[in-house]
Amino acid sequence: MTSAAPSVPSASSPAVPSAEDLAFARDLGAFVTASPSSFHAAAEAARRLEAAGFTALDDREEWSAADVRGRRFVVRDGAFIAWIAADGADAGTPWRIVGAHTDSPALKLKPNPRLGAEGFAQAGVEIYGGPLLNSWLDRDLRLAGRLVLRDGSVHLAATGPVARVAQLAVHLDRQVNSEGLKLDPQRHLQPILGLGEIDPVALLAEDAGVDAAEVVSWDVVTVDSQEPAVIGARGELFASARLDNLSSTHACLRALLDLADADATGPAGADADAEADADAPISLLVANDHEEVGSDTRSGAGGPFLEDVLVRMHAVLGGDDASRRRAFTRSMVLSCDAGHAVHPNYPERHDPVSRPCLGSGPLLKINAQQRYATDAVGAAEFARACEAADVPFQEFVSNNAMPCGSTIGPITATRLGMTTIDAGIALLSMHSARELCAVADPRRLSLAASAFWRP
Repeated sequence: MTSAAPSVPSASSPAVPSAEDLAFARDLGAFVTASPSSFHAAAEAARRLEAAGFTALDDREEWSAADVRGRRFVVRDGAFIAWIAADGADAGTPWRIVGAHTDSPALKLKPNPRLGAEGFAQAGVEIYGGPLLNSWLDRDLRLAGRLVLRDGSVHLAATGPVARVAQLAVHLDRQVNSEGLKLDPQRHLQPILGLGEIDPVALLAEDAGVDAAEVVSWDVVTVDSQEPAVIGARGELFASARLDNLSSTHACLRALLDLADADATGPAGADADAEADADAPISLLVANDHEEVGSDTRSGAGGPFLEDVLVRMHAVLGGDDASRRRAFTRSMVLSCDAGHAVHPNYPERHDPVSRPCLGSGPLLKINAQQRYATDAVGAAEFARACEAADVPFQEFVSNNAMPCGSTIGPITATRLGMTTIDAGIALLSMHSARELCAVADPRRLSLAASAFWRP
């Protein structure tokens, strides 16, 4: 198996992004801005899906065969599943599944968040996932998430920049630059909200337009308030919060919407879905929540959400357990999550041969311990999809001395028994409050996902 050779930009051959790449990156920025929490990401995806003619289903209601054919989606908390199924889809139809996740490392608001010291109002937070803690210092932060009222109603809320974790001045920590920064997560990471007494929940309630006295619980995180931006000497870089993993969620959502648009405007016109080949697989996108904390939740990849939807779809299409298992073995998953580009200041931390760089296409992620689920069959399929999309790709493996992270890929493969591929775009500063990618790579991942859905 071979991949396209990385193309390293030079002064004589600048990596100037195309107009299509720039437009795609700016739309990614709009998606990130609209998605400060996983709940907002699911809501923004639902808004875009509905605008494209997808119909929402309620997973608490009974479904029929007519309900699951066509363009449909389901939202569960901060996760969503969307799909396109032809009218000819039946119990023998396999799935082509593309997966991502909607959450990112953050500081999460505690149940009793009102703090104060030395005249400052602060918010009590705990660590969500594995953030680079120092990256949250001296940044203007928003609070975002969902509020649940006494009557059980759920309301999304997101403040403007209201919080800041202030770093200790160098004059009071003379060794910080020689001995390194040491942060106690309990003492040093509580954000300042202002002066005097301030209730962070009241700030969120005001944004949501609800009575703060009626708020009984919340799932709220901090997020960098700085707008995403195209940067770099030639505009070839893209800086933003939550690229891990909204870069994948957005790219795959755009791929599904483009697929729906291509079907609708093809030779069969608006009836393309109904006339589609009955043998075509069901194109499905799942964006799970809680990947950064292990995925073992009702909306995470370790939970039942995806399997519930697949089982229910298959049952109303006339299948039984045996035919479902056969359909599962004929199905395939492309798990999309961000990976590491070689860092120019720390080149020794990376594999000496596989040297992925920004701007050279998506990563095919491989790990001998199966921390990524890619095997030879899946790698060949990803190569086919990238070739069909005219997209270069790069192989990623970890330095043997560096522990390897993981994704929803191995979890999904274990739950469903489907051949699974791990891929994603390359980042620098992964798990920082603000991450960095190449402008060209998100669109390339989207094109590869589209080709994966059309085997």
